[in-house]
Amino acid sequence: MEKTNNLKFDTPSFGKRIKGMLAVDFYRLFHTPLFYIFLAVAAVIPAMIIGTTGMESSQTGALFTNVWQAIAAEGPLYVVQNIGQYANMNMVFIFGGIMVSIFIGHDYKSGYVKQLFTTHPKKQDYMLSKTIICAFAMACMCITYLFGAILAGLFVGLSFSVNAGSLICAILGKIIMSLAWASLYVFLNIIFRKHFWISIVSSFFFGTGILIIGAAGILGNSAVLNIFLYGSSVNACLSCDIFALLTCLIVSIVWAVIYNILGTHILNKSDVY
Repeated sequence: MEKTNNLKFDTPSFGKRIKGMLAVDFYRLFHTPLFYIFLAVAAVIPAMIIGTTGMESSQTGALFTNVWQAIAAEGPLYVVQNIGQYANMNMVFIFGGIMVSIFIGHDYKSGYVKQLFTTHPKKQDYMLSKTIICAFAMACMCITYLFGAILAGLFVGLSFSVNAGSLICAILGKIIMSLAWASLYVFLNIIFRKHFWISIVSSFFFGTGILIIGAAGILGNSAVLNIFLYGSSVNACLSCDIFALLTCLIVSIVWAVIYNILGTHILNKSDVY
């Protein structure tokens, strides 16, 4: 009886397992150039957009007359009518998907997964840890994107007028949606774990929002399509309120739960190497 109790005592709890795995993943994230490269990319994107469109605004009425238009659209969009409506912080989710593919792909190419699952067989821990790490990385990209947009707006001289409450809700909504997108990208990379380039292409495909645009073109403009296909991230706009922010939070949690369950099932039922 005493021996059995000792065995139970030595079995790591869920909290200890996740804490240990997150510690390793955060260490790997902070010690790889990939993370910092994508942070820089996220900061450069709005600078390039504002720099090329803002300077033309006085002569041609270009896409942006207000710096916050590079952060979010004026209102919820289900069908993008011009590139300016999509040229905002949503672009982080495209490049974030590529970063997730490279980050997880390295796990398999380096043999880290084989070593991990030999000593740590809980597949759901891997899914959860990767989702949290990738969501954190994409949230950091949203922040550097914000700083890049502000600096570019100051340089070009765009207007900074905005409803502060809506702007805060929009920014928080985008950051919160990092969890939803990260869970989707981790799931896609579990499916295509043995095909690195396919995982990158699939992440890029979903990140661009082509699926929701196509569905909306066939079925019509619908908020329901936005929630279930695009993750509700376009609800985080410059007319955003606390209810839209709450929608982003709920959808993010639902996506994370669904994709973690599906990803864990795939890992449990197939060859993870």
